[in-house]
Amino acid sequence: MNWAVDTPWALTGLLLALLPMFNNGMRSSPAPWTALIPRDTLSVFIVCCLRLCAMAAIAGLVLGMAGLHRTEQRRERIGHGAHIVLLLDRSSSMDNSFAGRAPNGVDDGKDAGGRAMHGAIAEESKATAARRLLTDFVKQRQTDLIGVAEYSTSPLFVMPLTENKNAVQAAIAATATPALGFTHVSKGLGMAISFFEQQPVTGSRIVLLVSDGAAAIDHDSEQKLRLWFKQQQVRLYWIFLRTAGSPGIFDQPEDSRDDNAQAMPELYLHKFFLGLGSPYQAYEAESPDALKQAIADINQLENLPMHYFERIPKQDLSAVCYSVAAFLLLVLFGVKFCEVER
Repeated sequence: MNWAVDTPWALTGLLLALLPMFNNGMRSSPAPWTALIPRDTLSVFIVCCLRLCAMAAIAGLVLGMAGLHRTEQRRERIGHGAHIVLLLDRSSSMDNSFAGRAPNGVDDGKDAGGRAMHGAIAEESKATAARRLLTDFVKQRQTDLIGVAEYSTSPLFVMPLTENKNAVQAAIAATATPALGFTHVSKGLGMAISFFEQQPVTGSRIVLLVSDGAAAIDHDSEQKLRLWFKQQQVRLYWIFLRTAGSPGIFDQPEDSRDDNAQAMPELYLHKFFLGLGSPYQAYEAESPDALKQAIADINQLENLPMHYFERIPKQDLSAVCYSVAAFLLLVLFGVKFCEVER
């Protein structure tokens, strides 16, 4: 049964719906003996209808007060796509542009007087570019289950895996909050992998990491991440938003003294991902256009058949009950006003 109520004891009021069976609500008037008059079928039908309307009106009011609702449902769906967790870096450097400076906002192509400007260059922060392009990415992935998480000093749960794309887009927009100064990528990855627990293994499982930096991962965290990636059968995509002039994930150290995780954390994080034992692909984006191309590439790669369950949320039916009861009461009042006194 898909129906339930919030206040079961209120259902005892349904006994009141039997009252119209004993009283039709019409005023009695003296009349001559009518036993010899043929039975008036239309009148009997109208009286029965009025009694049913009264019973339904009382039942509607009682069910509304009891909080009638349809419980949450799950519907199996089949499509092409993947289970995707968007893991976004929210360190303070993400609020800078790809050039490594504070963004100057989005240029609307006009000056203060409303005249068109030519050759004006607008910069946006890496975080803004990521949100804008990931929103477009979500719009194209109609049958995916997508979740959102972010990390800086600590991981932050934003949105669980869901097929509701409007909710995912709102979650991405909600990540436009003041950033913090540190990057703890291992905790962020651990939270992202936890999204797949208790989920059926159908289609691809993807963690899409979007960051502009890295940090050294301790040995214990490395071992745990290797185990979790294998257990949950997760693919990893890393889009590294490279700031102009900063080391990249593919750059090799010129000085052997810099060949360590503290001096080149991005390179060593890339090496760690290569040794995870799970499918891994890295992209290095130095501009919004490069970021757009990386996301488009991922969009084409991950489009396998998948089964998933669509969650249909609880639906409150109290308003419907009250509306039906109000309509029936108006009908009964209308009939009552048409009653003729003798």
